[in-house]
Parts: sequence; C-alpha cells; structure tokens
Amino acid sequence: MTEERGHATPAEGAPEALVEPDPQEAFEELELDAPRVGIVMGSKSDMEAMDAAAKELTERGILHEVRVMSAHRDPDLVADYARNAKMRGLRVIIAGAGLSAALPGVVAAHSTLPVIGVPLTSSKSVAGGLDALLSIAQMPPGVPVACVGVDSAKNAAVLAARILNA
Repeated sequence: MTEERGHATPAEGAPEALVEPDPQEAFEELELDAPRVGIVMGSKSDMEAMDAAAKELTERGILHEVRVMSAHRDPDLVADYARNAKMRGLRVIIAGAGLSAALPGVVAAHSTLPVIGVPLTSSKSVAGGLDALLSIAQMPPGVPVACVGVDSAKNAAVLAARILNA
C-alpha cells in the first residue's frame, strides 16, 4: 500500500483494500431473513392454542418465531424480548395469555410494535376465558393492545398479516 494525500491506496498489483459495509445496508440485509412476527405465550401449556397462529403465518409465508416466557416468572426476559424485538426485525408481536393475561400488556409496555393479545382459556379460567379477555381488552391509556376473541390465535395471525401489508 502506498500513501497518497493522507489516504491509503493499494500498491500496483496488490489486492483491493476491504471496504467496511454501510451499517444501514447491513441491517437491511439482515432483516431479509428475520422473522416478522413474534408469537409469545406465558406457558408451554398454551402452545396447543397458539399453534393456530403459527400455522396461519406459515401458510401465508410470513416468517415468525415462537417463544414461551412468563410476565410473572420471567419479567426481565419479557422486557428484554420486547425492547429488542424491532431491532431484530419483528414488526408485530402476538401474545397469548390466560387468567390475569399480563403478558400482552407487559410486552406493549416495553415495545412500540403493535401487540395483539390472545385471551386463552384454562382449567382455572373464569367464565370460559372472560378474565383473560377483560385483562387484555382493558389496557391503561398509552399501552395499546389489540385483542382478538378467546382462543382465537388464528385471527391474531390474520390481523398480524394485515398489519404487515398495510
């Protein structure tokens, strides 16, 4: 390499110097293979109900990821997931929860991404999931969470697809 006006230039016959990629271009390239929708649920027992969302997204060709994390047992994990979701390429989060249904609200509190709550029934549910439905639908001002019907994970996936195509 020879020095020319303060810039290094390759010497004759030497290979071209490596050029650092533009960070924005690298980020956009990374996003091409990144999941667009995150599906989270509070317990492994919710997997069967939430699988309908994953199946619908797969049928539509929408990349997604599925995670189990509890707003009560792992609050720091949920907060980190929500804070970093957009940076990792997610554009919508579907959060399924039963009983107190805190997970969708906690995710929405830590992210600016759209959050779709799926109220889930369980053996301890009140009135067939009414407890979870009200917990998700009645979020405080400034913490919006869309809410689909009880055990309606497929509708959550359809709504996520519409949000992505908006």
